[in-house]
Amino acid sequence: MPFDIVIDRAHGGRWTSLRGAGREWLWRRDAPEREKVSPGDAFVDAGGLEECVPTVRGIPDHGDAWSRPWTREGETDVLRCDRFTLTREIRGVGDGAEVDYVLKADAGFRFVWAAHALLDLSEHAGLHTRDGADTRLFPESAPLLDRAWPDGASWVEGNWPAPCGLRLDRFGPDDGTAVGAVVDASHCCVHDQNDRLAFALEADGQPLSIALWRNLGGFPAQHPYRSTGVEPMLGRVFDLTQAGPGDAARVPGSGEVRWRLMLTTNCRCA
Repeated sequence: MPFDIVIDRAHGGRWTSLRGAGREWLWRRDAPEREKVSPGDAFVDAGGLEECVPTVRGIPDHGDAWSRPWTREGETDVLRCDRFTLTREIRGVGDGAEVDYVLKADAGFRFVWAAHALLDLSEHAGLHTRDGADTRLFPESAPLLDRAWPDGASWVEGNWPAPCGLRLDRFGPDDGTAVGAVVDASHCCVHDQNDRLAFALEADGQPLSIALWRNLGGFPAQHPYRSTGVEPMLGRVFDLTQAGPGDAARVPGSGEVRWRLMLTTNCRCA
């Protein structure tokens, strides 16, 4: 059966519910201040699945999409920003859903996009993707690694599932840590006991990744909470300003980038 997806277009086009195989997959938190945000405001984390573009970290915080209303035009959701227009069409297919995106902007426009999906997972959940995949870790992980953090480095690299000695394929119980990573992979599968949720991403000529946010009660410093994010991504960094060659999506001469996000509960990985 396809997913049952609920969208809040008035508040950033956020997915507020993703139900499939008899369960709710999206984590949410009470954040009434979210209803009053303006473009440029600091991010207000209400959970769900956010469209983060043209950056995740950096400025604007979590991008331009989450703080702006989307409109509905036929079967398409539309977001218009100063430098780009983003459209998406969500449809149920078989045992899941597909989402087709188009970003239109001037040729050469660089951006990072992430489907910032915060999932409601138990401490028994794990993440499966390609063994040995190159994985970038960011400075918040420094105290947890088996080596010293290089002076001035924006990230360090290792191999999935335990880059630099940090096991990332298990979510586990709350331990007071919060770690972000970007894995060089186009698909992954979340296992939560008997339940499965798989993500896959397709885009011609663009960098594809799976970002991970494993916050086990380590963020924010004041009043931390648990939030576990699995985020299909165009790009290889959270902050667009840190993107080197090949680390961000780029609009070609046609003036548009197209990509497809696929979700299913029929995961065939081990």
